[in-house]
Amino acid sequence: MRVAAVQLNSTADFDRNLEHADRLTRAAAADGAQLVVLPEKWTAIGRGDALRAAAQPLDGPAITWARAVALELGIDLVAGSISERVADPHARLRNTSVHVGPDGEIRATYRKVHMFDVVVEGTVYRESEHEDAGDELAVSAAAGGVELGLSICYDIRFPELYRILAIRGARVFTVPSAFTVPTTRDHWEVLLRARAIEDQAFVVAANQVGEHEPGLRSGGRSMIVDPWGIVLAVAPDRECHIVADLDLDAQERIRRELPALANRRPAAYLWPVEAAR
Repeated sequence: MRVAAVQLNSTADFDRNLEHADRLTRAAAADGAQLVVLPEKWTAIGRGDALRAAAQPLDGPAITWARAVALELGIDLVAGSISERVADPHARLRNTSVHVGPDGEIRATYRKVHMFDVVVEGTVYRESEHEDAGDELAVSAAAGGVELGLSICYDIRFPELYRILAIRGARVFTVPSAFTVPTTRDHWEVLLRARAIEDQAFVVAANQVGEHEPGLRSGGRSMIVDPWGIVLAVAPDRECHIVADLDLDAQERIRRELPALANRRPAAYLWPVEAAR
């Protein structure tokens, strides 16, 4: 199975972002990719006002394009994530990832569970000021029956989410992201490889790159990792796509010979009521 991660430098301009996403998605498909993953908030990235101005419902132009291009190219497309506008005009947005199949139909919808409410090198990020967290995980079948586990960006720091996806059958994790420059530099590869090794799964991580607006930059290095933790492809510091072939037979062999998932002992795990502070 050949997969691609598309790396973008999105701005607040939806039309411009769509043009870039379309060009690179088509280029990835031309390189033989059967599954293409776009980055987080590929439709528009910026502060709260910019996100709300560009927000769309799932039947808006972004996902309408995703469905049409997936059908035209005959690919599975994980349309990164968009700022989703819900029916209630007073409600907060959702950060939503959509998997579209080669038939142009929506296979799964995942709304980001973990809000990025942090301080990174003095810059404050408060996703919860504009977005509500989701509360359901999503596993979806790509062409050929390969199960995808959907996630978004900050989720990668929560290994329990990926373990549950793996237990539910996911063999490939998709991680559309807009990782900051400092966290890309110091944490990105370590986290992606750790999730791959722990759950013996492939990871397709499409990151944003470069400056989106003054003071808001992403670190790039989009990456595809195999279940042994080997980096199969990594993107340079520009808009581009990367491809890699996933050896599903090798994954089955790894899970059989080093059966970490099978050797779990859930009855012995007592989940604390509240994490230590």
